[in-house]
Amino acid sequence: MKKTIKKTARRNKIRKRISSTIRGTAERPRLCVYKSNANTYLQIVNDMEGVTLVSSKAPKGVEHAKKAGEDLAKLAQEKGITTVVFDRSGYNYHGIIKAAAEGAREGGLQF
Repeated sequence: MKKTIKKTARRNKIRKRISSTIRGTAERPRLCVYKSNANTYLQIVNDMEGVTLVSSKAPKGVEHAKKAGEDLAKLAQEKGITTVVFDRSGYNYHGIIKAAAEGAREGGLQF
């Protein structure tokens, strides 16, 4: 089995475990992070209604992820969102994921 297949299978297993406990509500939506080969995507989602409330996209990189987190927090506060549940989507809390979370916190969101 290829290394990339093992990594994605492991991350999907972790994602399932996390999603069984973390749910976004109207009062406290879920902030989820996704990394592709080129970009980092951040979304604030209300899982009860299945609606994306706010989203942000940035090129891959720690500096860009932090800026995207700050931008997402600003957009969220304009919509009246102050607290969220952080969903790291099975990624380790390190590098881009950590920078995005810190950027969102600096922007004013509470986890």
